[in-house]
Amino acid sequence: MVSTLMLKDTADRTAYAVFEPGALDELPGFGMANNLMLLPDPASLCALPWAPGTGWMRAQPWFADGTPVPIDPRRALQHALKRLAEHGYGLRCGLEVEFHVYKIEHAGLDPATAAWPGEPPAVSMIHPGYKLLDEGWADLADEPLRIVEHTALGLGLPLKSLEIELGPSQVEAVFDASDALTAADQMVRFRNGVKQALRRAGYHASFMCRPPFANVMASGWHLHQSLVRLDDGANVFCRGAPAPGGTAADARQVLSDAGAHWLAGLLAHARGAAVFCTPTISGFSRFRPNALAPMAALWGRDNRGAMLRVLGGPGDAATRIENRIGEPMANPYLYIAAQVHAGLDGLARGLEPRRHRILPRTPRPLLACPAAWARHSMRCRPMPACSRLSVRRWWPACSA
Repeated sequence: MVSTLMLKDTADRTAYAVFEPGALDELPGFGMANNLMLLPDPASLCALPWAPGTGWMRAQPWFADGTPVPIDPRRALQHALKRLAEHGYGLRCGLEVEFHVYKIEHAGLDPATAAWPGEPPAVSMIHPGYKLLDEGWADLADEPLRIVEHTALGLGLPLKSLEIELGPSQVEAVFDASDALTAADQMVRFRNGVKQALRRAGYHASFMCRPPFANVMASGWHLHQSLVRLDDGANVFCRGAPAPGGTAADARQVLSDAGAHWLAGLLAHARGAAVFCTPTISGFSRFRPNALAPMAALWGRDNRGAMLRVLGGPGDAATRIENRIGEPMANPYLYIAAQVHAGLDGLARGLEPRRHRILPRTPRPLLACPAAWARHSMRCRPMPACSRLSVRRWWPACSA
């Protein structure tokens, strides 16, 4: 594999001047578009339901001398989960993914219009929107929805529901919880599979947060998470009874002590970690008032206006925290790794979450997160070097 494939931006351009002396001094082993070795995992082989006789295998990059590539995002998550396992915990994640599906009217493959990036296809909507969960719109969009369902189940993904979202041509897929590494792998498999299967049938799936159309509704990727004990699989966030003396605004009315510390860690590192949850300019355009997207680092109980939504209650084995900040274009390995490092810091320091507020207001919005990440005390240790370089390169305020 050409090493520049790990150094791309979202337009598939190489983000570094790889032939310039010193350009990759901070990334040892990279330079001059050298080769990397891919080591496949035979156990990951799966047949593609839309392409007979074709399969996928997951592979991870290694240098030619047999050393692992440290900026591999999957390896970053593996490192985070190893830290978590040292405390006797694992992480389970459930995916709630919004995206857009359009019918292709013109593919835009005229060589005279070739560019980098190329012109998008001309499309029409599969439903007009503004009727959440509407059965009429679901019937109208039945063909592409069936393709998404068949693709997800054919890839062995734990699809729970597929439904009409609020925005025009917008849908949502919800997946049952899996261990964190499997969930990240599933997100990669889902995005790639759905795009290919729909394209063969004349549809275009977009996981871009805000496609460039008037009145479009932004898509989010909500990450449900809970800690489990490795020895018995029990949900660490679940508590037997509400903590005495508290009110409904106290986290320990729902979460265990460990759950409250984890919640506080996510809040403490919210602005810094947000660049891994929402890494694109399009994703940042989602943060606006009254858009069901979090504008502030706050938590709430079943409150869709807060960044962190606490679900469940005493005795409920499904008690969990839903982080609503993510976008569907996020790298799943870095998104989840950022949650692990933030939550672990909350556990290690015994952080306490503030009482939740009814309205999600704060004088310092999440939009300040790139500069916050640059100042962040945890930024340089847990996350890979490529992430630090990219933040400095694409968010100039971070270099100040």
